[in-house]
Amino acid sequence: MDRLEAMSLFVAAVEAGSLSAAARRFGIPLATVSRKVSDLERHLNTRLLNRSTRRLTPTDAGQAYLAACRRILDDVGEAERTAAGEYSAPTGELAITAPVVFGRLHVLPVVTGFLAAYPDVNIRLTLADRITQLVEDHFDLAIRIGQLPDSSLVAIAVGSIRRVACASPAYLAEHGTPMTPQDLETHSCITFERLASAATWSFTQDRMEVPVQVRSRLQVNTAEAAIDAAIAGVGLTKVLSYQIEAALRSGTLRILLQEFEPEPWPVSLVHAGHGLLPVKLRAFLDFAAPRLKERLARLM
Repeated sequence: MDRLEAMSLFVAAVEAGSLSAAARRFGIPLATVSRKVSDLERHLNTRLLNRSTRRLTPTDAGQAYLAACRRILDDVGEAERTAAGEYSAPTGELAITAPVVFGRLHVLPVVTGFLAAYPDVNIRLTLADRITQLVEDHFDLAIRIGQLPDSSLVAIAVGSIRRVACASPAYLAEHGTPMTPQDLETHSCITFERLASAATWSFTQDRMEVPVQVRSRLQVNTAEAAIDAAIAGVGLTKVLSYQIEAALRSGTLRILLQEFEPEPWPVSLVHAGHGLLPVKLRAFLDFAAPRLKERLARLM
């Protein structure tokens, strides 16, 4: 039995929640995965997994063995990367995740510049608005927007993002410009359910957070749709500052109520930071951090 392969399949099955998902990840038949995990259980003379029709979960013994397998596989991977020269020169694949729109507008240009400067490094860039897990989802680096929970992860601050209210000049000419958050109660609003609730927007007055009820004429589930509707004059919307950079430059949107904006959200480069960093990751951090800081400074 190839013990390391069996460990890898066991870890993948637990992380993915099923043997079939582990089989897809490794590109091998389900029967092979099932056999190798069963061989591992026979070798250890204990049951590692609770198998059900809905989800695979580790037993108590499996939980302890899972943690040991992860340590062993990490050590083996680090030894292989060291032998391959990954700690002496930037080389290999770097897996990065970022929010969809921010990633397309600001991370991708930095990535393309990095690839031109480091021809021996390949990058897998995954754009997703869900919060991905670095270790479990096999990412080297994540770009996070918002306050970070306390964790063992290492965060490098590169700037901040404002949460802004905006409208088109045509809408404001017809309906007037709100001067306080409370004025929004008489305006048509376009709500973006992933940034704020459909009924309430938050502002800051006298250093306190103030919820304001708004009248949602249109509710959408993407920032792009909210911005397009605002440009078309449907009403006011509230999005993140980087999402309307082009519209501000072209004059199709104007920012409102700046003195009442909530505290900006920080933007951070986040990595696991355990042990010696691979040169490819250190090189990307050194390359990306100042460039993202420069880009974000233009948005404030």
